[in-house]
Amino acid sequence: MSTLRFKALELAQSRTQVTVTPPSTKVSDYFNANVFNDIAMKSFLSKEAYQAVSNAISNGTKIDRVMADQIASGMKNWAMTKGVSHYTHWFQPLTGATAEKHDAFFEPTEDGRSIEKFAGSALVQQEPDASSFPNGGLRNTFEARGYTAWDPSSPAFIMEGSNGNTLCIPTIFVAYTGEALDYKAPLLKALHAVEKSVVDICAAYFDKNVTKANASLGIEQEYFLIDAALHNVRPDLMLTGRTLLGLAPEKGQQLEDHYFGSIPPRVQTFMVDFETECYKLGIPLKTRHNEVAPSQYECAPNFEEVNLAIDHNQLLMDVMEKVAQRHGFKVLLHEKPFAGVNGSGKHNNWSLITNTGINLLSPGKTPQTNLQFLTFFVNTIKAVYDNADLLRASIASAANDHRLGANEAPPAIMSVFIGSMLTQVLEDLVSTKTKSAVSSKSATSIDVKKIPEILLDNTDRNRTSPFAFTGNKFEFRAVGSSANSANAMIVLNAIMADQLNKFKTEVDAQIKKGKKKEEAILDILKGYYKSSKAILFEGNGYGDAWVKEAAKRGLSNIKTTPEALNAYISTSAKKLFEKNDIFNARELEARYEIMQESYVKKIDIEAKVLAQLAISHVIPSALTYQQKLSENVAALKSIGINKAGYEAQFKFIEEISKYVKHIRESVEKMIAEGDKAHHIENTHKRALAFCHKVKPLFDEIRKSSDALEFIIEDDLWKLPKYRELLFVK
Repeated sequence: MSTLRFKALELAQSRTQVTVTPPSTKVSDYFNANVFNDIAMKSFLSKEAYQAVSNAISNGTKIDRVMADQIASGMKNWAMTKGVSHYTHWFQPLTGATAEKHDAFFEPTEDGRSIEKFAGSALVQQEPDASSFPNGGLRNTFEARGYTAWDPSSPAFIMEGSNGNTLCIPTIFVAYTGEALDYKAPLLKALHAVEKSVVDICAAYFDKNVTKANASLGIEQEYFLIDAALHNVRPDLMLTGRTLLGLAPEKGQQLEDHYFGSIPPRVQTFMVDFETECYKLGIPLKTRHNEVAPSQYECAPNFEEVNLAIDHNQLLMDVMEKVAQRHGFKVLLHEKPFAGVNGSGKHNNWSLITNTGINLLSPGKTPQTNLQFLTFFVNTIKAVYDNADLLRASIASAANDHRLGANEAPPAIMSVFIGSMLTQVLEDLVSTKTKSAVSSKSATSIDVKKIPEILLDNTDRNRTSPFAFTGNKFEFRAVGSSANSANAMIVLNAIMADQLNKFKTEVDAQIKKGKKKEEAILDILKGYYKSSKAILFEGNGYGDAWVKEAAKRGLSNIKTTPEALNAYISTSAKKLFEKNDIFNARELEARYEIMQESYVKKIDIEAKVLAQLAISHVIPSALTYQQKLSENVAALKSIGINKAGYEAQFKFIEEISKYVKHIRESVEKMIAEGDKAHHIENTHKRALAFCHKVKPLFDEIRKSSDALEFIIEDDLWKLPKYRELLFVK
């Protein structure tokens, strides 16, 4: 056969491995080679310029114009030793992707020659226009001013290209009037808020040496790899990132033989190449392995400060896709690219670290005396309980709706898993009367006898929990694989900062009334646990029983994005974000509008692609096969074969007619519903229409299409099948 499908299969099966040679057998020899890190700054900056950057990173000190010029000159000189000719402000608009506009160092001089120049003003701030990015009404199209501003806390880096290298400077992106138009600006504000609240509590109650703190994050990234040739003849994969049609293969992930299995040679070569590029960019990848679905894989880095971890994850996704091209692969980051097999997530492992080196969510060797651990542990549970709907909104997207609760990922119900041992610890806490809690040897000794000596290994994992404690961190498992983790981290760190501020206010009030510090802390923590324990769940989050139990507990089960996003514009959310100086009401309304509109656009694109596939791919294949069957029946009739001799063929002909009719009618209805939805002015109501009127018809069309795929002669089916997409490597 000469169809595109079979040509793509021939190409995929004939590929050979690309030769990959890392710069050294030791990663440490080239790690951070393309990053303007501390070592590079000390080599290329004056002492004064280096100190100015260090102060900006550590204390948020403003860099003056003279110092900015010196820093820019040093950064340019370093970059030029790496073959760089252009620079860009690298930012994260509300599209979910990263953005860049390249400018050359080259600058003409009056005498007709040229010099390589990079001024401090170009480093610190630029006006890239960028008026077409989503803004939710914060900008008019004719108002072009949008500014990018340097984020010194995330180091500049060099992106290598086949025809030149580019210096990338991480920046925020804001409107002329100052409102945030990106993910980084509010993230930095949320991180500042949580740092302040953590330091206030630690310094006041536990350790006066704590003067700084940061939220740490480790992002596990799941993804699929399929051959690029097969990808390119699937319009749905090309345009939506997922297969809108496709019959599940007879063998999928039932045997779980792919999970943690031997990595296919061609895939491993890609991984080595990809990791090499990441190491040069300072991305500390530590782990790689096969995931549970066929052709699904995972990589995971060491923990980093949240802002840097998110920059690195955004960069990682970009690098992954570029490297895949060299190997004839296509990376699929969609949360649910294939029906019937597991989708992909991006598990966010979050904790709080002090400048004294203490992980505030690690119980330590003697947890029975660790009041500090209990303070931050219980406050996290309380923050999630009080803001569960907002946390659910932070991971809402059209793509993630396919995954949440689909017997593979955490459900849409927000709950916290802490394990039976820690549950018992908290039960003991509320049932034990506080004695004189202070020991003569330790100002933080408390009388909770049943806390075991080693808590780190006494917490199991729960794969069905969206927010699980895993020994010394919380794992937010519900974040989608294609998402910018900043969205979830803005919310998580904001609600934690707000909760810690409330906690300190309540404790200080108790102390002012005459209670001892430790007694006041314990009393508040007991109350928090009692009021928020409904959010704790140890069982199977996939089961129907949990849905019923969650309803009894008063927990929300918000299954779709349009409904989930409403939490962003609730009175409580506006109050929380404004009080902690993260978003103002206008910014929140804008983001809400952008996310609802994004949902509409994605479902609309999927509907159009599905209609085109059904009409121009599926139905023609069905009619061609039906014609062959009809010709066969006619031939049998012409030689005198009675009806019993062609009854099977006749049934196939009838079935094909039934499925073709159903597809055609469903496509027409889907198009009509889409047209009606587009005429709804209110964005939220329009999103609801696409969610509840247009999207359900996808399943109707798919059901009949997949039935036809099962019936129709293999040579006539135009689209690469699941068995080819998932198993041809």
